[in-house]
Amino acid sequence: MDFAMSARLPPLNPLRAFEAAARHGSVTRAARELNVTHGAVSHQIRSLEAALKVTLLERGARRVRLTPHGAALLPTLTVAFQEIAAATARMTRPTTGGDLVVSCVPALLSLWLIPRLGRFSEQFPGIRLRVLGSNDPADVFDPDIDICIRYGQGEWNDCWVREWAEIELFPVASPTLLNMRPLRSVKDLADHVILHADGGREWQTWQTAAKALELERGPHHFMGDARLAMDAALAGNGVALGDNMTASRLMANGSLVAPFDLAVPAVDRFYVACRNEVKAAPIVSVFIDWLFAAHDEEDARAEIQATARRSLRRRGKTA
Repeated sequence: MDFAMSARLPPLNPLRAFEAAARHGSVTRAARELNVTHGAVSHQIRSLEAALKVTLLERGARRVRLTPHGAALLPTLTVAFQEIAAATARMTRPTTGGDLVVSCVPALLSLWLIPRLGRFSEQFPGIRLRVLGSNDPADVFDPDIDICIRYGQGEWNDCWVREWAEIELFPVASPTLLNMRPLRSVKDLADHVILHADGGREWQTWQTAAKALELERGPHHFMGDARLAMDAALAGNGVALGDNMTASRLMANGSLVAPFDLAVPAVDRFYVACRNEVKAAPIVSVFIDWLFAAHDEEDARAEIQATARRSLRRRGKTA
């Protein structure tokens, strides 16, 4: 019975190739993660689709998208691989405990990391965290800081650095503000205060995509960082640029609203960095592994939800 059950399972490598490509939305990034070639990942996915007699991924020019069959398979695979990784890590990783200092971009710290720290503490109760809000690149080399999560170009030399998340930007505002002064079109932004988290580059990126560069003559406030810009938006002081990492929780609970269906990739990205000499420390590796696993899990969940919405829209059009 057990042999028959295992014989019905597809080979492990094609499953891993599909899971990585679906999670990243990219065959290239999956190949980088698995340390194989782009062609090898594509071949493994095709062999899995042939074995299952279904199409799992739609190949685009730059990204791959899940089909309904792929969306049904991905969450089970992601959980299974995470559980396998966690089980083997528990057997091979030295006992971790002690103090860990993490410096993180203020907006990401308060809006993404802190709400998830309970999960980390449940998994690693022996680690005592000290978290600092900062986006100063110099912190990477501070001997009193173990891990940095930074927003930028990732161009830091003489340290270990890895891209953690790319984000998309979109305007957000409080429902109270929009009830008083609606945003029915992009042109209506000219009647609102624009809240900047930087010197103006990110809003210019979004306005270029929206063909609305002339809105630069409207009123502007420069808040210094994304956390302050988000706080100002929550208070009804104007329209800020949110992103899929820091604004998602505030949108889910109704504190902020995204009035337009236009999100553009940010020029900068989130990176995890630390000094080369501390990367191998078990307590540092534990937190970094958890950080990437938490993001990948939510990334996969978001893709599944997006696929479900696309499927509903397609059904609505054919009904």
